[in-house]
Amino acid sequence: MAVVSLLTYNGRKSGKQSGKTLPTLLPTGGTRRNRSARAGLQFPVSRIHRILKATHRGMRIQFAAPIYLASVLEYLIAELLELAGNAARDLNKRRIIPRHLQLAIRKDEELQQLLGNVVIMQGGVIPHIEPSLLPQRHIRRAVKSEEV
Repeated sequence: MAVVSLLTYNGRKSGKQSGKTLPTLLPTGGTRRNRSARAGLQFPVSRIHRILKATHRGMRIQFAAPIYLASVLEYLIAELLELAGNAARDLNKRRIIPRHLQLAIRKDEELQQLLGNVVIMQGGVIPHIEPSLLPQRHIRRAVKSEEV
């Protein structure tokens, strides 16, 4: 169990026992962990926070906002890669190429709604032939021979 350092309301270490103290999320006795590891994510929370601060000049960014955004992005990418991996496996390929991403996005209803206007370079098109252009099949009826 990690020892939690105590901070006062103004952010200074409490030298005396006077004043109220708040526990922080930073472990003092163990190894240091970044915000991505603490949140259990692979996407970089600190980088997303830095980008949010740079794009929203003068606005305050909540502490949980980059964590939430990183988790949403990680989920979307994981979903897309899973579907693209399935498309690659269906075509007997081991690597995911842009064509597999295109097939995964266009076959999934929710990803199609989200990324409908996105053009993927080297993605190709979805195979589709209008049914009216296909040659019509004539069904032969088996003639039953009547036995007398």
